Amino acid sequence: MLMIFNSDSKRSWSRWILSVFFILAGANHFLNPAPYLSMMPSYLPWPIELIWLSGVAEIMGGIGLIDPRTRVLAAWGLIALLVAVFPANLNVALHGWPGVNLSPLILWLRLPFQLVFIWWVYRSSLIRQKE
Repeated sequence: MLMIFNSDSKRSWSRWILSVFFILAGANHFLNPAPYLSMMPSYLPWPIELIWLSGVAEIMGGIGLIDPRTRVLAAWGLIALLVAVFPANLNVALHGWPGVNLSPLILWLRLPFQLVFIWWVYRSSLIRQKE
């Protein structure tokens, strides 16, 4: 799996894929907030505002990965965001996802993907190539 980031070209494509993913995912927070609302832990205040904030952060992070001048800040911001939304994903695994028909196994298998995305952002945007 580490081999996919051996060249600058592959790292560039990888960043573009991540950028598109985060921009679209962030836009979805505004276009379809219901699934995000249903997964929010009840102890968090201002659920819709947090959904909007995370949507803006995903869009800004995705855009930031494109420009080398903002890439490092965007990558760290996206990593922080992925850590910050983990409680919502854990909440869904523990209590189910109202309105979404997924098996408990799938809900638990979603959790490790947070680490995969963190690794992907880190590897494609923060590690410098050996010269």
